[in-house]
Amino acid sequence: MSTPEKPRTARERARIEFTAEIKAVARKQLAESGAAALSLRAVARELGLASASALYRYFPSRDALLTALILDGYTSLSDAAEAAYATLDVPDADPAVALERWVGVCHAVRDWALAHPHEYALIYGSPVPGYAAPQDTVAQATRLPYLIGALFSDRLGQDGPRPADTSPAMPDDARQSLEPLLSALPPDTPADLVMSSLMAWTYLLGAISFELFGHRRDIIADPRAFFDHEARRFGATLGLTD
Repeated sequence: MSTPEKPRTARERARIEFTAEIKAVARKQLAESGAAALSLRAVARELGLASASALYRYFPSRDALLTALILDGYTSLSDAAEAAYATLDVPDADPAVALERWVGVCHAVRDWALAHPHEYALIYGSPVPGYAAPQDTVAQATRLPYLIGALFSDRLGQDGPRPADTSPAMPDDARQSLEPLLSALPPDTPADLVMSSLMAWTYLLGAISFELFGHRRDIIADPRAFFDHEARRFGATLGLTD
């Protein structure tokens, strides 16, 4: 039997609420001025505080606040993708299900990006000058690519590409280039499977970024319909369907 969670004190609740308020103001600044212009002084001013020093107990620096926003962004995006993945609760070995699950994840990520364009830009856009993300962002940042990897792993498994796949064999130098990632995965993970997963992840974020940042404006009349077919076609190319 689990131990009941200890009720939060009034001070703890107040801290949580004020932290959320700080981040809400920071997100507003992201939308208005971009991540590079974010500052604790501007956040404090928006909150009606005389000095940024009142925020130091919550976020000791601008970088700490940026890190919190980045973690929130990765977490929210990954939650949406994982919820879409879980919608079809049957094995990915079924090719029809594998493709639909992939398309569902693609739409979930796109929908999140369109609803949170400035947060998407923060985590997948241009690096913020002078900011280096700490190691503790890695776990959340890798949830989406590992989710895509799991989808491909369940569908392709140890059998490699589907028989209809005409992709060229992976040369040794390309395989060796994956060594940093392969060394962090189970030893029997096929390099071709990792390659397909990386291609899928890169495609997904590239397609969304092109749309979100205006590179497809005035080219595609119905972005959602095009994206749906594009995701299906790419998934089929990578072997998610027979």
